[in-house]
Amino acid sequence: MLVLDASVVVPACRVEDGLRVLGDDELVAPHRMWSEARSVLHEAGWRREIDLQSALEAHTRLESAPIRAKTPARLGREAWRLADELGWARTYDAEYVALAFLLGCRLVTLDGRLRRGADRLGFVVSPAEL
Repeated sequence: MLVLDASVVVPACRVEDGLRVLGDDELVAPHRMWSEARSVLHEAGWRREIDLQSALEAHTRLESAPIRAKTPARLGREAWRLADELGWARTYDAEYVALAFLLGCRLVTLDGRLRRGADRLGFVVSPAEL
């Protein structure tokens, strides 16, 4: 099982079968990942960083991606605790870290700041490290 954050999901959804590079592991994410990824895709289309058709196709792939939403009852409390432990004011990124911690699996991210901040936990990796 792998927890994916939006920094991995967005570029994967911009190409057909983009999540395939992650292998056969079960893919999961906290509910907030879909809002975050959708917002990034919409903004990129709105700003004309990508053409609107490409943004819509990526959104369609996002909505049908083989990623399951997971929100354990302790997620919010664990995100709060980890944000404190890691010295983060916000709990957004800590939700991804907390989900991987609670599920006992790896978190896959392309977010350098998140990676550096949580690296000492030992389960935050980039796609290239899988």
